[in-house]
Amino acid sequence: MGKKFGDRKDGTLIRNTDSMHVIMPLMYPDRCDNEAFLSECIDLTAINEYLERKNSVNPEYKYNLFQVMVTAMLKTITLRPKMNRFIANKNMYQRNEVTASFTVKKIFSDKGGEALAKIHSKESDTIDTIHEEMFRQVSFCKSDDKDPSTASMDIVNQLPRFLIKMVGAGARFLDRHGWMPSGVIATDPFYSSVVLSNLGSIGLHAGYHHLTNWGTTSVFCVIGEKKKRPFYDENGNAEMRESVDITLTIDERVADGYYYSKTIKLLKKLLENPELLEKPLGEKVEY
Repeated sequence: MGKKFGDRKDGTLIRNTDSMHVIMPLMYPDRCDNEAFLSECIDLTAINEYLERKNSVNPEYKYNLFQVMVTAMLKTITLRPKMNRFIANKNMYQRNEVTASFTVKKIFSDKGGEALAKIHSKESDTIDTIHEEMFRQVSFCKSDDKDPSTASMDIVNQLPRFLIKMVGAGARFLDRHGWMPSGVIATDPFYSSVVLSNLGSIGLHAGYHHLTNWGTTSVFCVIGEKKKRPFYDENGNAEMRESVDITLTIDERVADGYYYSKTIKLLKKLLENPELLEKPLGEKVEY
């Protein structure tokens, strides 16, 4: 089906929805005014065992928790398509693809620069193909080459201050009306299904991270540092296990609480059974 009037380059206008989800963007037009915050504690026992098996064959680029999280989020959003909706200019859209973005620190130092990575997934992808793509992008980000978004920002940064403000105003106008160039949409992290932040890699706890009114991202995921904590069985007996906290900030306008609840259950199912990530992202999961 071709593009219709009202559709965007990156999304299809949702024309049939209930009245509440038509009215909410009119009453609450800014994404940052509609944030819902969710947090979960994940037992890492199954993931640690899975990673040990995957890395026992000594791949050049080791599998790690962050790759599991990225793949699990991509599969969750693929199977729960309302999580891939966004609101722009008071209209709701279904995103055309499932994408995940994250920032790569070039060097772990106060002066170390950052680069942007973005995964464009397909329903046929698995954790192995995502792992390969992340290896490619992380290698690129840690090189001296620049991603298109960073290169564009560097060019703008050379302009006089008053011109920078004019460019910013023009960009916000294009962003609001869905006229942003395809090259920007393809690389800007805030035009993604989900943005992930691995705070655990720099020794920080998972916490709240705001959404942005710029772009179209409706989901932000933060992964905290690993830590031991007690887990209790049905008899009240405690066992210390390694765990990680994850938090999600979501735009509450794109779905209802029941839909979000089932989405979190699916995400936890995937993280507690990471071998499911070896199946294609589009393959259904019982949960």
